[in-house]
Amino acid sequence: QVQLVESGGGFVQAGGSLRPSCAASGRTAAIYDMGWFRQCPGKEREFVATVYWSGGGTSYADSVKGRFTISRDNAKNTVDLQMNSLKPEDTAVYYCKLRSRVSLGPLNNYWGQGTQVTVSS
Repeated sequence: QVQLVESGGGFVQAGGSLRPSCAASGRTAAIYDMGWFRQCPGKEREFVATVYWSGGGTSYADSVKGRFTISRDNAKNTVDLQMNSLKPEDTAVYYCKLRSRVSLGPLNNYWGQGTQVTVSS
């Protein structure tokens, strides 16, 4: 099993910055990628960004490109999301997600408990 703990959410005015972090523990030897999703009340959870453990490639949702940067620390099994130029529509609960894979087996999904990000106008 894998445990994920998020931190670093909070309240900020529009144009400000936040840097939530996610730490993985447990069976972390086969991480495929770690990333962030977000969910607003009444809406589906949506992809924000991810970083691939092998090679460090990244992927972003169009809505955050140029404003958010995801980074990883392989030694600590952590991932950070630097969020700049925040907008009120970025307000959501942000969830860390980790996918693991052993050899060519299926991907296993793990979720954190979520951290609230609120951006005021």
